[in-house]
Amino acid sequence: MKKALLASLLLGLAMTPAAPAMADGPVAPRSAQADAQAFAADRAAILAMAGDYKVTFDLRETTSWRGDYTPIPSKLSGGHEVVRVIEDTGPHIALQHLLVVKDEGGKTMVIKHWRQDWNYQPENVLTYAGKGEWKLEAIPAPMRAGRWSQTVWQTDDSPRYGGWGQWSDEGGVRRWRSSWTLRPLARRDAVRHPVYDRYLAINRHSPTPTGWIHWQDNMKEGPDPAGSGKIVPFVQESGLNTYVRDGKFDVAAAESYWAATKDYWAAVRGAWDETIARHQGVKVAEVAETGSAGAERLMGLADEVKAGKLTTDKAVAAARAVIAEVAR
Repeated sequence: MKKALLASLLLGLAMTPAAPAMADGPVAPRSAQADAQAFAADRAAILAMAGDYKVTFDLRETTSWRGDYTPIPSKLSGGHEVVRVIEDTGPHIALQHLLVVKDEGGKTMVIKHWRQDWNYQPENVLTYAGKGEWKLEAIPAPMRAGRWSQTVWQTDDSPRYGGWGQWSDEGGVRRWRSSWTLRPLARRDAVRHPVYDRYLAINRHSPTPTGWIHWQDNMKEGPDPAGSGKIVPFVQESGLNTYVRDGKFDVAAAESYWAATKDYWAAVRGAWDETIARHQGVKVAEVAETGSAGAERLMGLADEVKAGKLTTDKAVAAARAVIAEVAR
């Protein structure tokens, strides 16, 4: 039942790629004091995303770029998420999202959701390269100063996408805007096997008085149906994920899950990091229903740790074997 529920829930939530476009030039030189103040403000905006939330996902295909493509109906869904800071070294911050849901019998379930890693003035970022491949891409030195990368990871800590950009104040609103970022299809699209097979997107994050928003500007692209060999746009999608603070759900269940499994997941993150460093990227097959070829097994091992059926050490050993099998 849990496998089916997980697939159902994740459906509703959210190939020759070029380097990310440099829409902006280098950040204007700042004094040491101004630079320190900006760094502190950036960190505060990122850390403010941690909390307990009611989340709404509003996804709309807005503009067809082809006469033979009809946009699908808009989709509105939601749920509850707990977001926790799991790493913070100053220039590196990792936020883990935990989805809290009810099963068909009304029992609370916790599903490890996505993770976002933020790095200040990074030398490189892990980017999607199409068809189950991610590569470490160098960021030009002049473009690093004052900027942050955001790398997003799937439920099993395999990669999803990465981009980089600057936190700024525009029109009285604090926001971070990414570079153009290539992303694999979300489950909600992948299971339909559409004519497009990737997104070219700009992501924006902004704090709000009640929480924060993640706004996605997604161009859905794929191989030209005419057989030209080119990647062509099919439709534009606007995605608005709204996080509103709300503690009126079973937050304790998420805390309990994470307390029991955090050491296991830390080792899984380490195993993925080792693989990526060794190959300067990673190849892992994408699976429409689960996200990656190893996701079901890696998440199942965490469930066994939580249930006391498996020690963390044994689960980590099994997880390393799974990653060695599916990643290259």
